[in-house]
Amino acid sequence: MNYQELSAKQKLKINTLGELKSTGYQAQSIKEELRNNLIQTKKAGKHVFDGIWGYEDTVIPDVERAILSRHNINFLGLRGQAKTRMARMMTMLLDEYIPVVKDAPLNDDPLIPISKFARDKVTEFGDDTPISWMNRDERYTEKLATPDVTIADLIGDVDPIKAASLKLPYSDERVIHFGLVPRSHRGIFVINELPDLQARIQVALFNILQEGDIQIRGFKLRMPLDVQFVFTANPEDYTNRGSIVTPLKDRIDSQIITHYPASIEIGKKITDQEANLTNEQEEGIEIFDLAKDLVEQIAMEARDSEYVDAKSGVSARLTISAYENLVSSCERRMLLSGDEKTNVRLTDFIGVIPAITGKVELVYEGEQEGPGIVANNLVGKAIRSQFINYFPDPEKERKKGKGSPYEQLKDWFEKGNMVDMIFDANEIEYRKELKNIPGLEQLVDKYQKTSHEGFRYFLMEFALFGLAEYSMLSKHQLEHGMQFKDLFTSMFNLPELGDEE
Repeated sequence: MNYQELSAKQKLKINTLGELKSTGYQAQSIKEELRNNLIQTKKAGKHVFDGIWGYEDTVIPDVERAILSRHNINFLGLRGQAKTRMARMMTMLLDEYIPVVKDAPLNDDPLIPISKFARDKVTEFGDDTPISWMNRDERYTEKLATPDVTIADLIGDVDPIKAASLKLPYSDERVIHFGLVPRSHRGIFVINELPDLQARIQVALFNILQEGDIQIRGFKLRMPLDVQFVFTANPEDYTNRGSIVTPLKDRIDSQIITHYPASIEIGKKITDQEANLTNEQEEGIEIFDLAKDLVEQIAMEARDSEYVDAKSGVSARLTISAYENLVSSCERRMLLSGDEKTNVRLTDFIGVIPAITGKVELVYEGEQEGPGIVANNLVGKAIRSQFINYFPDPEKERKKGKGSPYEQLKDWFEKGNMVDMIFDANEIEYRKELKNIPGLEQLVDKYQKTSHEGFRYFLMEFALFGLAEYSMLSKHQLEHGMQFKDLFTSMFNLPELGDEE
């Protein structure tokens, strides 16, 4: 009976150290275990980090190199870059089950026990030492570094209650209450936001990373802890809240830089995968690719905005929340109108504003503008950026004067006509309002011929919003919708003396 060939079900039937030895079981460190399982995974052509998009040629190869090198890892990157998620997915490279001395406090390997409890147990029972099996999910420990974290939390301390109840002197090792790190023996231990950890606490990790041993109070302990450390850190922390002390940083073998999605297509994959939608929403609401592109474009505009703090970053959670809100805007409108199905509209993007305002850190100028105004500007910039992918560039067409594809539209608005796009209008009212604008339907048919009637009207609405962003029309938000009219008419239509402003 070869241990490596045993199934999980067969392993769970092994109950004693003697039975375990008979299988030829050999102890291995967690770093060797990760390395060996990664090698087998790569040989089988499988992927460990499925669902992590955009890192295929950058972060994932770096992580795999670090694992093959048996390194402790620090993920360095802005918020919302899947740092913690990647750390959690490393558990997939652990064996499904490993044997431990039953009831041992430190997940002791039956062949190499390190705690006094486990050593005494093996000495007393020998091959009859009872063992239990630990699942890979139980071998993952995660701690958020906060200023109130203590050495006792991470490493351990003397437990006076245990000493009193067991009537033990404080010199007895059994009075120690072990912290999270020793209890993560033979597992993965993650510290999120490492720079937020006080410097003196970081110092306590030196010996563990270098020598694999710990020191608690006055005890002369040399416990060969076997832990795969994974840290996460935000570059902002190095300057604003704290830093990783240099000797500790020197002991972290591989520092891996994470990043945001490099393209809208990658961003859409992440958002589609992570958005939490109901079956009713998915079946009853159609969100066009252009609308999805706009959601991702909002995040890209935010990352480049002078009003948004670049050091803080713009999390992928912004696009996920914005997309969920966009779908919910459609759903609410559908509930009000009584329709069973609907398509997304540009006016539904009013619903993404709350998802933006809570997800971006503003610099001083942005705070002066106000989060709502900044969020609306970001939506506008996203529309402007995507507009030229579907229609001629208004900046270039403006110079032509006569013969511009937008000429008929502009002429109609210049005559004093205006359009109110009501947020909760039913489908009939919505389409009627758009069809009444001369030249709008023809513009869409000329540059974006489509057989999908719903998308056709979305493009008509998109053309209005886009021309407003290029200052060819005026756009004003009303209490219940958006109003479009001629730019110059709105600029010079000042209130008369005695009128209320």
